[in-house]
Amino acid sequence: MFQGCIVALVTPMNSDGSVDVRNFRNLLDFHVDNKTDGIVILGTTGECPTIDFDEHTFLVKEAVSHISGKIPIIAGTGANSTKEAIYLTQSAKEVGADACLLVTPYYNKPNQNGLFEHYKAINDAVDIPQILYNVPSRTGCDLKNETVISLSQLSNIIGIKDATGELERINFLKNKVEENFIFISGDDLSFLEYMKRGGQGVISVTANITPDLMHTICSHILKEDVEKAENINEKLRSLHKAMFIDSNPIPVKWLLNHLGLIKQGIRLPLVELDKKYHSVMIEAYEAIK
Repeated sequence: MFQGCIVALVTPMNSDGSVDVRNFRNLLDFHVDNKTDGIVILGTTGECPTIDFDEHTFLVKEAVSHISGKIPIIAGTGANSTKEAIYLTQSAKEVGADACLLVTPYYNKPNQNGLFEHYKAINDAVDIPQILYNVPSRTGCDLKNETVISLSQLSNIIGIKDATGELERINFLKNKVEENFIFISGDDLSFLEYMKRGGQGVISVTANITPDLMHTICSHILKEDVEKAENINEKLRSLHKAMFIDSNPIPVKWLLNHLGLIKQGIRLPLVELDKKYHSVMIEAYEAIK
């Protein structure tokens, strides 16, 4: 159920920072039409740190209702408070999300025992498929391989989104966890190699812009037609890099606005993309044609 190209969806906003519901629905339709294999609502790219509880519940419910089962909806419900993460995960389950994505607690930097107990508490509290999310460059803590192995044995934890870019991790873990444990890349620059090593998919920022091509690349890899996947991905390499020319989702929201898919809106403390990067973004997009 959770494989292929899963978009880390932006949250469209108006110029005052309020949620743009109409364009949120339009983006959902855009991804269904372009064969996206799944949608993450309110991950890092969806500006989850500045989305309040009511907005969180509303957006997940709206996505579930609007998609109507066409593709899976994964709700980002991680937090650095275990109690808050349980609340958001329970809320996502109640409104019909297919799974939840749980980032490691940020800023308070728990040790590995604390990380295990954090995830175990969520696992025990809410009966919904749960995907671990390791992105130490943002959170300040790293979910070590040994902890992933222990967590993989819990009933509701079905996989991991690995945004470390360290490909040796999947090599080690593939032989240490159950066969049905899911490995999803969280790094557009290295996702193809990650999938070649046994990953089932990618949660992608680039897919906001080119969902059809990202879907096709993943489909080729899953069919073991690696050469075709590599040829397409080479055209996207500049775009992958451009997505992180500034803090995500600043670049991708600017390009979506430039392409007329969303309005120009982002929440503080994030700000609009500096003009000096505009030409870089346009050139990266043009390079795929």
